[in-house]
Amino acid sequence: MKSTADKAELLRALHVPGTPLIVTNVWDAITARTVAAAPGVKALATASHAISFAHGVEDGEGLSVEQALAAAQIVIRATELPVSVDFERGYASDLGQLKDNITGLIYAGAAGLNFEDSTGNPDAPLTGLDAQVERITAIREVADATEVPLVLNARVDALVRGSDWADTVARANAYLGAGADVVFVLGLGTEDLVKKALDEIDGKISVVSNPTSVPLTRLAELGVSRVSFGPGTLGLTLAHLQATATTLTALGDYPAELGFSY
Repeated sequence: MKSTADKAELLRALHVPGTPLIVTNVWDAITARTVAAAPGVKALATASHAISFAHGVEDGEGLSVEQALAAAQIVIRATELPVSVDFERGYASDLGQLKDNITGLIYAGAAGLNFEDSTGNPDAPLTGLDAQVERITAIREVADATEVPLVLNARVDALVRGSDWADTVARANAYLGAGADVVFVLGLGTEDLVKKALDEIDGKISVVSNPTSVPLTRLAELGVSRVSFGPGTLGLTLAHLQATATTLTALGDYPAELGFSY
């Protein structure tokens, strides 16, 4: 069995510009095992939205930190692959609590995490740049102290929270300078924006994709390092489930997927 440190090292090595890590987001043990068994899958990532909805609460730290850590551990224990955990804002308002929570996440076996700069407050939707840099620095300090090279995917929400391009680039570069391994820039919906981000951000870039996004092959050609799908995989699963329920209730044909072996 690989140690958490080994898994973190592997996860970091999988972030290669031009050969992006594709993480099909999961939310529980069975989705983790199912995705892990797919040919070519090398790592997993959770989606906080999917985990929250599976628990019957809203996204945006609707779970307690204890619930979030327990949910992460269920996924981590389901597979030997490295797991990156969507840890939202860290479930903490002060640095001391944040450090404690990150320590808990590492002890749960996480190889990496997503950490966002949204606040959840519509009147002040983004954490101040200096404050977010301080929080990212604290995460890196905890990882260094535990000797687990936790892969920090620092989310930059500026474009989707009403800020501008200059702020997006400034935040991305500041987060990388503070210890982030890759920056997860939301709002890169066109090829031109992806190119611009790659030109102006001094490090590896992660994006989230959906059916209207730049094609995966093109994202690879441009030099993106990681692609995820957030709660889209939950939507895909639920859409298939609901369609099947509709067919069966109408006495329709048995879908072939009812014979899926797991």
